[in-house]
Amino acid sequence: MLTIAQLIEIALAGGREVIDVYGSEIDATLKSDSSPVTQADIRCEAVVTEALSRMSPDIPVVAEEAAAGGSIPETCEIFYLVDPLDGTKEFINRNGDFTVNIALIDKGVPVSGIVYAPALNRLWVGADGEGAFEAEVVDGAAGPLKPIRARTAPEAITAVGSRSHGSDATKVWLERYAVENLVSRGSSLKFCLVASGEADVYPRLGRTMEWDTAAGDAVLRAAGGLVTTLDGAPLLYGKRGQSEDVDFANPHFVAYGDRALIGQGAKAPA
Repeated sequence: MLTIAQLIEIALAGGREVIDVYGSEIDATLKSDSSPVTQADIRCEAVVTEALSRMSPDIPVVAEEAAAGGSIPETCEIFYLVDPLDGTKEFINRNGDFTVNIALIDKGVPVSGIVYAPALNRLWVGADGEGAFEAEVVDGAAGPLKPIRARTAPEAITAVGSRSHGSDATKVWLERYAVENLVSRGSSLKFCLVASGEADVYPRLGRTMEWDTAAGDAVLRAAGGLVTTLDGAPLLYGKRGQSEDVDFANPHFVAYGDRALIGQGAKAPA
């Protein structure tokens, strides 16, 4: 199992590929699910998966672009989930809200993960039993790790929502939960805002895949929060053979910084 320091180095290496493409003309194509893919996705995934496979040869790696092409290894209790460029639309729009996501799953639970935002020069990392941290990236190297912790929810709840994937159902949920402030961010940065105490909840009543959420989920759990389905059960990973959806697809969920909030608000509509 890789250390936090090793995860950071792998994410930084992948991020260098992303930034190299970010500084040139971006050419995007559409996958079969109509989501965009760029050379940054492909190059970053190649670097990250090679490093994970070399450093942890006995642990399978499930990566977004390989999975889109039909290449998915047999998974067991322990495996890696990789999203080489979470927030491809944000990358194309050049607003900086995109991340490199790497997570380790053990028995359905994200036990460690890193979210690296190369355009923002910031990263967040968390591991079960070690805590959650953030760091600035200067000249391609991570600075000192600073502990972060999700906050106790104040009376005026702050929610963070998707910059590119909002929904009417999410708006209804926010109204029922009496959310006072709403912040829009892209990619897994939403989990990181909750984990660092800058927001309280992140509801996602729309489609996501496990590689979209696992790394941010790991950071949030390590910071004291939790991601649950709409019925309050913890979000689990390694979902294969689902009768009503494809492998690794997530149900709708809510990320909470303060676990005391779970179940307090009215449930969102189906």
